[in-house]
Amino acid sequence: MEYSHRYPVYPTQEVAAELEYHIDVHRQAYNYTLYEYAHVDADTIGSAYKHHYRLPGWKDEFPVFSEVNSKALQRTVTRFYQNLSNLSDQKANGNKVGKLKWKSPREFQSMTYSQSGFELKNTSGRHATLWLSKIGDIKIRYHRNIPDEADIKEVTVKKETTGDWFVSFGLETDEDDLPEKPDVDSLNASNSVGIDLGILNYIHTSDGKTVDWLDLEDEYERLRREQRKLSRKEQGSNNYEKQRKQVAKVKRHIRRKVLDYQHKITTWLVREYDAVFVEDLDVKGMLEQSHNARNKQDAAWRQFITLLEYKADLYGCHVVQVEAAGTTKECASCGVETAKPIWVREHSCPSCGFECDRDANAAMNVLQRGFSELGLGWPEDTPVETALPTDTTSVSAKRVCRGNLDRLSDRV
Repeated sequence: MEYSHRYPVYPTQEVAAELEYHIDVHRQAYNYTLYEYAHVDADTIGSAYKHHYRLPGWKDEFPVFSEVNSKALQRTVTRFYQNLSNLSDQKANGNKVGKLKWKSPREFQSMTYSQSGFELKNTSGRHATLWLSKIGDIKIRYHRNIPDEADIKEVTVKKETTGDWFVSFGLETDEDDLPEKPDVDSLNASNSVGIDLGILNYIHTSDGKTVDWLDLEDEYERLRREQRKLSRKEQGSNNYEKQRKQVAKVKRHIRRKVLDYQHKITTWLVREYDAVFVEDLDVKGMLEQSHNARNKQDAAWRQFITLLEYKADLYGCHVVQVEAAGTTKECASCGVETAKPIWVREHSCPSCGFECDRDANAAMNVLQRGFSELGLGWPEDTPVETALPTDTTSVSAKRVCRGNLDRLSDRV
């Protein structure tokens, strides 16, 4: 299994200047790869593996390429071909795509060491040191340990638009070292949960728990103020650049707050339950709708589902995506569909009389569809049997952010 850990780094001025120089050399290598791809005979290029054999000739012709780590230089060539492959995949999916273009300094702000040329040391405590070949030592805020069973396969150093530096460790853990997932036949409604990604609440579970939305209004008000200040600066001036960084810092704060919130919720879910079922949402299509697009963007539902899936392997939990269409309209008790406008918040089935919260009904349908996906049929002890209109317990966003997630399930 492959995943990554990200840490803030604090290079000295001399090391930061060296990092910027190396990144710029890698940018030139990326652009030169693009040039050769367009102008060199296809027999000697066409894949990253073939293109790597041209690097010794690069170093003879352009000594600047000898100043950076050779493995990192190979990784930059591979980066070009990965981007090329991504374009091909998008085109195959019917999207209109253009061509890869040369990268400007603003567009190329990272480099990756692969397999060798790096060492993580002095990891006792909250600080550590990262050594990079041809650069030197860099201080890291080591806020979480890398698991003992994980191997560091690559290291990516990036300078963000705010001017801050971060490092990401690409980790790989052998499947045998991961927790074993519970047997599918042992799953039931008491150790499994269906999740409805809601409107009034961020999530609503099939066993009656809800978690509130994260309040970002203060952050967006600050963003609007900083953007108004930026609009009054002369583009290209020093003051414009300073204010641009302020805007970037506010945007980064919002992104990180949402991500931290999602990390806490998803960690609680995969620790608390043996199986988590969630809707397979068409997030791109939802964002293209005219109404409430910003709140949907803040929800970052696709990111939420991605976090659930990779943590499922780390904590030994089943995560299954199910068809989202009709989960709100369909009665969780008898299956009869009833149209409900968005403002109708209660489910009341005209066929069987079953009543509950609209989102609770959807979460129960997600649970049932999840069991069907696993070939288990109707879950035993289904929550529908005990559901009531008020059978929910709400957890505020503030409690999720500040509380101990290990005991969240006990509080609700």
